[in-house]
Amino acid sequence: MGIFQEVITNKYVYIPLIVWFCVQTFKVVYELIKTKKLNFKRILGAGGMPSSHSAIVTCISAMIGKSEGFDTPIFAMSLIFAMVVMYDAAGVRRAAGKQARLLNKIVETPGLSSVQVQEKLVEVLGHTPLQVFVGAFIGIVVGLLV
Repeated sequence: MGIFQEVITNKYVYIPLIVWFCVQTFKVVYELIKTKKLNFKRILGAGGMPSSHSAIVTCISAMIGKSEGFDTPIFAMSLIFAMVVMYDAAGVRRAAGKQARLLNKIVETPGLSSVQVQEKLVEVLGHTPLQVFVGAFIGIVVGLLV
């Protein structure tokens, strides 16, 4: 069996990726219902409810814990990794999104800035704590059920 086939048939790879795809697809459908506009950028975009970042890392962590044991070094590593990703999603990236929103307002305000901008900064980068929690919950449930 080749390396590529081993990777794509590894449940620790494809199950979290399926979770990510489902969460991102939900965001597209939710936005379609909410705005009546189809926005395929949401499939790859960051931010929104629920956090696909949280879902993917907690899914793989739960899968590892279930199969290898919750007292193993590999589970501990996956758990710490998940916590760092979730902290980043709700903390650092959310702050960057707030800064982008403020900078976009400054640039758009007549007389405040003479800066010529080619494109607006992306404002939806991070997640609220609730979005992270819901994403983590989805990931844990799927990871334990698989």
